[in-house]
Amino acid sequence: MFIDRVVIEVRSGKGGDGAIAFLRDRNTAKGGPSGGNGGRGGSIFLRASSRVSTLINYRFSKTIIAKDGEKGGNKNKYGHKAEDVYCDVPVGTVVINEEDNSLLCDLKKDGQIFLVAKGGRGGRGNLCFKSNYNKTPRIAENGMPGETKRIVLELKLLADVGLVGFPSVGKSTFLSVVSKANPLIGDYDFTTIEPNLGVCYINKFENFVIADLPGLIEGAAKGRGLGFTFLRHIERCKVICHMISLDGRYDPIFAYKTIENELKEYGNNLEKKKRIIVCTKLDCDGATERFLKFKEEMLSQNVEQVYAISSLTHQNLDEVCKILYQTVLETNTNEEEVEENNEDHKIYTLKEEKEKFNIIKVKNNLFKIYGETVEKTFKLINISSDEGMLRLLKYLDNLGVNEALKEKGAQNGDIVTLCGFEFEYFD
Repeated sequence: MFIDRVVIEVRSGKGGDGAIAFLRDRNTAKGGPSGGNGGRGGSIFLRASSRVSTLINYRFSKTIIAKDGEKGGNKNKYGHKAEDVYCDVPVGTVVINEEDNSLLCDLKKDGQIFLVAKGGRGGRGNLCFKSNYNKTPRIAENGMPGETKRIVLELKLLADVGLVGFPSVGKSTFLSVVSKANPLIGDYDFTTIEPNLGVCYINKFENFVIADLPGLIEGAAKGRGLGFTFLRHIERCKVICHMISLDGRYDPIFAYKTIENELKEYGNNLEKKKRIIVCTKLDCDGATERFLKFKEEMLSQNVEQVYAISSLTHQNLDEVCKILYQTVLETNTNEEEVEENNEDHKIYTLKEEKEKFNIIKVKNNLFKIYGETVEKTFKLINISSDEGMLRLLKYLDNLGVNEALKEKGAQNGDIVTLCGFEFEYFD
């Protein structure tokens, strides 16, 4: 089964908590603090692999979870870090953040790795807080929480040439003749219900990849037929081979204009890709006359690369394959030149500094503190000890939270919440 789009949730592991411990050893005088650091939580990576062809492995595995890091121990023992999780996806997979529909990564090369969810850092044990002013600290850090994301994986096949056209115009037959692929071939529409790939060899050392895509119909860009589902795969193709049947079922000019209009409406610059127009079924009655009329119309529109083939008799197949290969080479050269021209240009962006905290009045005598910075720091502080609690209150005071609460009208005894933790406000 060909699965080319899935939505999954990834959860990286939480870092292990730092330990609060003191060395008690009769052979060590004044042992002091000995709490070790927690281990790092497991991260989740996506890895492009040529051994995987579809996203079917993620059809039912909707959630991928990495393990948490181990807690620190006494005698300065560090907690074990959790193993990272590597998920293999097909080459050509696009990773999108479902929340804001932003592009996270485009896995174009075999072996390319992308960190999709980073594991949380382990918390520091009380040994790290020892100083000349506090030789017996009773504070430690909690491990940082992991990341949770919902991502969309979309597979866009990597092929040199994409075959497009109406259903039953001979795309699958052409692919089966010029390559060793075995697509389903039948005398009815929509025989091809999933893309097929084949390698066409010009000689022993020269070849290119052809993608046979399901047939398009009028309105495909708006969801009709199977075209909307698979149009994304044409985005990867370097050259579009527009196939038009000469069997008389459709007027070739009508077929050409209809498909070109669908590609234009779909967008993503498909209309700008290099075109090779190939008329098929030249062996049918009246095919030659239809081809000459169609070619004359195309020449009047300044479209010169129009060819006719017969997959049944193999007429003109070698010539068209060589033209397709040459066009692919020219396209590769142009893309390399563009990449070279862009190598020396680096774009720097200035990120706006986020507010460290915000305060809202939920109701009478109840205030809520929130914000990425203050919440992140709160999760690090271990408030199970008195020193940890004092550290939290000192941090909030230095951050300006007390002044902000006073401006909001907080009175002594009012309840303040931060990440579900409640405490009373006193001026």
